[in-house]
Amino acid sequence: MRKYLLLFLVIFLFIFGCENKKSGKKQDASNNEAVSNMTAEPVKETLNEPQMSQLKITAVIADEQKPKKSKIKVTFVELGSVRCIPCKMMQPIMKEIEEKYSDEVKVIFYDVWTDAGRPYAEKYQVRAIPTQVFLDENGKEFFRHVGFFPREELFEVLKNKGVNIK
Repeated sequence: MRKYLLLFLVIFLFIFGCENKKSGKKQDASNNEAVSNMTAEPVKETLNEPQMSQLKITAVIADEQKPKKSKIKVTFVELGSVRCIPCKMMQPIMKEIEEKYSDEVKVIFYDVWTDAGRPYAEKYQVRAIPTQVFLDENGKEFFRHVGFFPREELFEVLKNKGVNIK
């Protein structure tokens, strides 16, 4: 019985914790396009837990961008949190894709447990994290996965869309 109560409480907190406060005006997705300037830096936890290093990936958001002619075939949007264990497991995979395939794949990470990332959880209708959304060159969603996405399976999705995986 305690397990069910705890499970209900976790689900309840997640659902109501990820809701965006209504501001009265809707944001246009084109005005909040994210740039894939990912930075990786070790972060030390200072709570009552032993200190451990983790990789922190952040996305820089630009309000106005000049359209560039690009060879980007896929935009890989990761919706998660830097405090979520499966999300942390995705970070090395995202970093590898960003480093090796940045000419064909744009990687964007949103921490949906923050005020800045919460609107993206609503935009992409995230029900659980991590959620991976794959967009084609026109910005149309062609694939979605919820939970940890193993590297080989993720690379298969990219290959199927024409990304030259080495």
